[in-house]
Amino acid sequence: MKKFYLFLLATAVSALLPLSAQELDLEEGYYHLITDHGMALSNQGSYTNEATLYLTVQIDNSKDQAWRFIKVAEGEYIIEKPEIFRGIDCNGDGDGKGNPLIQWGTELGNPNQYWIAEAVGENVYTFRSKVSGMYITYDDVGPVGSPVFQLPVDKSLSKTHWTLKKADVEFDIEPLKTSSNEDWENETIFGINKEVGRATFTPYPSVEAMKADSSYRRQWLRPDSPDYMLLNGTWKFNWVKQPSERPADFYKTSYDVSQWDDIEVPSCWEMKGYGTPIYTNITYPYRNNPPFIQSQGGYNTEHEPNPVGSYKRTFVLPASWAGQPVFVHFDGVYSAMYVWVNGKKVGYSQASTEDAEFNITPYVKPGENQIAVEVYRWCDGSYLEDQDMFRLSGIFRDVYLLKRSPMHFRDFYLKDVFNGGNLKDVTLEAEVELRNLGRNTQNGCSVAVTVLDAEGKKVAGKDASVGTIARNACGKVTVEIPVGAPELWSEEKPVLYTVVMELKDKAGKVIEATYAQHGFRKVEIKGKRAYVNDKQIFIKGVNRHDTHPVHGKYVDLESMMRDVFLFKQNNINTVRTSHYPNDTKLYALCDHYGIYMMGEANLECHGNNALSAIPSWKPAYVDRMERMVLRDRNHPAVIFWSLGNESGEGDNFVAMKEAAMNLDDRPVHYCEMDDLSDMDSNMYPSLEAMIAIDKEDRNKPYFMCEYAHAMGNAVGNFAEYWDYIENHSNRLIGGCIWDWVDQGLHKPGEVTDRFYYGGDFNDHPNDKEFVGNGLVTSDRQETAKLKEVKHVYQYVDIRKAGTDKISLKNKYYFTNLDEFALEWTIVKDGKAVDSGKSAIPSAEPGETVVVTVPQMLEMDETGEYFINVAVVRTDCPDWAGPGHVEASEQLALREVPVVLNPVQTSRRDLEAIENENSVTFTNRGFSVSFDKADGEMTSLVFAGLEMIHNNEGFRFNWFRSISNDKETYFFTGDKLTLDSFSWKWIKDSEVAELATEMTALIYDRFGRVGECLPYKVVYTVYADGVVDVNASFKTDEECTIPRLGLVASLTPGYENVKWYGRGPHENYSDRETSAYFGVYENTVDGMVESYLRSQTMGNRGDVRWMTLTNDNGQGMKITAEGNLGFSALHARDWDLTFNIGHTHELHKIQLVQTILSLDCIQVGLGNASCGPGPIEEYLIKGNQTYSYTFRMEGLK
Repeated sequence: MKKFYLFLLATAVSALLPLSAQELDLEEGYYHLITDHGMALSNQGSYTNEATLYLTVQIDNSKDQAWRFIKVAEGEYIIEKPEIFRGIDCNGDGDGKGNPLIQWGTELGNPNQYWIAEAVGENVYTFRSKVSGMYITYDDVGPVGSPVFQLPVDKSLSKTHWTLKKADVEFDIEPLKTSSNEDWENETIFGINKEVGRATFTPYPSVEAMKADSSYRRQWLRPDSPDYMLLNGTWKFNWVKQPSERPADFYKTSYDVSQWDDIEVPSCWEMKGYGTPIYTNITYPYRNNPPFIQSQGGYNTEHEPNPVGSYKRTFVLPASWAGQPVFVHFDGVYSAMYVWVNGKKVGYSQASTEDAEFNITPYVKPGENQIAVEVYRWCDGSYLEDQDMFRLSGIFRDVYLLKRSPMHFRDFYLKDVFNGGNLKDVTLEAEVELRNLGRNTQNGCSVAVTVLDAEGKKVAGKDASVGTIARNACGKVTVEIPVGAPELWSEEKPVLYTVVMELKDKAGKVIEATYAQHGFRKVEIKGKRAYVNDKQIFIKGVNRHDTHPVHGKYVDLESMMRDVFLFKQNNINTVRTSHYPNDTKLYALCDHYGIYMMGEANLECHGNNALSAIPSWKPAYVDRMERMVLRDRNHPAVIFWSLGNESGEGDNFVAMKEAAMNLDDRPVHYCEMDDLSDMDSNMYPSLEAMIAIDKEDRNKPYFMCEYAHAMGNAVGNFAEYWDYIENHSNRLIGGCIWDWVDQGLHKPGEVTDRFYYGGDFNDHPNDKEFVGNGLVTSDRQETAKLKEVKHVYQYVDIRKAGTDKISLKNKYYFTNLDEFALEWTIVKDGKAVDSGKSAIPSAEPGETVVVTVPQMLEMDETGEYFINVAVVRTDCPDWAGPGHVEASEQLALREVPVVLNPVQTSRRDLEAIENENSVTFTNRGFSVSFDKADGEMTSLVFAGLEMIHNNEGFRFNWFRSISNDKETYFFTGDKLTLDSFSWKWIKDSEVAELATEMTALIYDRFGRVGECLPYKVVYTVYADGVVDVNASFKTDEECTIPRLGLVASLTPGYENVKWYGRGPHENYSDRETSAYFGVYENTVDGMVESYLRSQTMGNRGDVRWMTLTNDNGQGMKITAEGNLGFSALHARDWDLTFNIGHTHELHKIQLVQTILSLDCIQVGLGNASCGPGPIEEYLIKGNQTYSYTFRMEGLK
């Protein structure tokens, strides 16, 4: 997922052109690249993409320093590390200023890796980037350990000159495989003896038995049918690192597995301590040589080439099943498996998230039976499962047996026909496929289809006779049932009917019964918009991976239900099943509770897009699409199909769409072939780019399949996106946030509230915390990000319509606002002073209604007033408690800017004590001290209590590090210089003023000055024990630092935080629409946010005042004039970034003191971890002066 600027891998590495001695006058082989001052270019032994390259002491024949040259055109070369197939990559154009070089997987089609060689001496060359025009060189004097750069320098400089010296090294590189006899290394074999795909349903011997099942009409529950046997539970298990070590004969009935380990099914074996979880986004965890599985040096596959898990258990076949067809069904297995029953080989399957069903009738017997499953971690199909996720293995979904009648339902397809497009003239077409596994040809059977409403009452029904079906053959019958004007299904009104199907013999006796939950609804794309039931809709969606912190890819029902309930509670109307079919239970939940779904095929070859155009892979592509459609097409929740994700272009996708259209008529999406897709699609556009694409002259919708990258402290300027989408767009239909839940995993044997990401398992390759992009945490706890999404996605636009009136615009598609109630609260200076509740008059979708609230006029002459308005449910659905808030807004009635007038002192006993090192202003019980060497406050005493810890008073604070702050990773230190220090009496013994002028030099990670920022802090000290602070900051011409403010360490014990400002949750300038003004209370420990990677957190903005007190109510109050944001933590931002990597490690850096940050301004959050940064409105501008003032006083 998400490295959307990748170039196509046009051919395998083995096919790259060899070195040409005419271009570079060198022999074939490997070479050191040596600088003019004797340093060598090295990758320091790194195997990972994006690793920085460095200068190191040149050592003859060092493998880390050996490179080979691959000719791509006349005078143009890829410079590659041969053992890991990674080339020197310019990493873009560096904005014309230069940047460190990285290594990235060798790609013949990637010009970022093309270097133009020019001889400047014997075996001495310059190398210029074809993309940027800059030269490979180093910065400054290039000491040992300094990065290698591309810089816009003159090629005559000796620092651009590289001597090539032959390296006498040999690399133990396994030759690329070119053939294999294994099924799991053959892209044309993806199933042996596997049943054709079908819908998910359970057979019953009768309708009565079906209705007696506790799961009836609740298909997310496992059925309790006499024809169903669940094989989940304890299996015997053996794990080995590679196929050659597996117990090849374990499937035999005589093979003793009693000493093997036990493992629970479903599960992922890595989560049980077998093998290594591997998180990689794009890079394959093995050699990129499809269809073969080969180990890669430096990767986990070097030591675990292709683990194999051998599973075995027994089951007892009921006597009533004897002589009847029996099938074994696997809902999901990563990634390939063989199946044996009673020592007999049944078949083979791959495609991890698609159902695999086998007819085991010839192999089972009455009484006890054995089933054995051999699972391979990697297979050729793994090349098509290169999704951005932890790579985990095993039987991770349900396994069960089904007993079928010899004549039985094989599949069925329920399709709504809106006659003449009329929503009130509907025919249900039930296309039923039957199979005869009996001994004789079947004649005279019939199918009865009955439609029941939510109360179980019959709405319509019809019988149809079945023609002759020969032995071992299938036949189809279509039953057309007029149902008139049914209640329609939508996300808002998920009305479900039950379609009961009975197969009867010629005497009318029921042979088999089954059912499906069905929602009548029409989905269309008309012109530039998407419609459900003739109503234009917007997709307010999320992407969702199957992930659980303890179970891995196995997601239990409780977690699935929590996902769906949180979707409903937070106005999320769509889930994209990124990037594979999810567990069918989730679809049933979405049908029942009302969530639209984009069903996405298990297809992503992000690391090798070339596969999408190779004909031999086409059947595998098509099979994955067909199986998904066949399984899921009866779910009303599925309104779109998706062909897969980020796999380039090719005819294989054309074939996939054709296959889908032959099975179903829903619109089809694919993000990289807009002309093939029924909608244009892209990922992570900036606001400007989104608007530009929306305005393109194309007669189809535009959909953002991924946007608002929610990694860490993120989801900035989200409201601006949706203001355009809903109010100004031409063809935008919305998008799906990346993504729903952090994919952090726990380590077996540890407590389960610790969550780890890529690299934490010693997994290679890995993409570190890029796996943590959720709106909810790994254990599905809500975040401030989710609260913002709920507010922006909400379906009621609430505004003031006059001094005592509120307007409510209905943005629902199928719901009248009179179904809800209106609650309001008048807030004065942050505290509720009045409240009420009223009915909402009728307002159909698109209409606006005005409600009068006379209490809006009842304001005192003083004070700041807001009204908090909420649209609440009057019912109590399963997914929410009573009075659930559907939409809310805070409206200002009277805003009162804080003005800090000079204190009218009542005392005249302020004393100034000055010596060589410090200045102190003091009187009884109060003092404030400053260091004359650095200009900083060292002590602040209120009522005899010291507030400043360890002399660490207010210091310039520029540092912030969140996942979106790409620039901040380049800043790693500062030097503060005191330019002037002075003080004076404003009024003798009453008011003193102390001023400091300073310059901050902020250094990047390479020791270069990145920012030079002068600032001034003026302290006004009053005899009454009050200190005013005014700070002003002058930014550079191109300011890239993320915050301007002051930070101090406060004495331990002041743990209670109270503030009047935005809250109660964390908020920032571009993520604050959900944070309302009020008076809130918390503790310092309570300000911690549960981000997967520890980072800057906890800000509260637009603060009028705040207090920090001990349990006796003593402490300090800070009152702001103008903008003020604060955070209070028992940790420094620096330590959160550089000294730990996970929030659960906070105890390692936890301080007894409180770090109080008071910000004049912070850059917005944006979404730059993958996508655009903050929009212009939320940036710190260059060449500007920013200032703020706040007052500090004691609390007794």
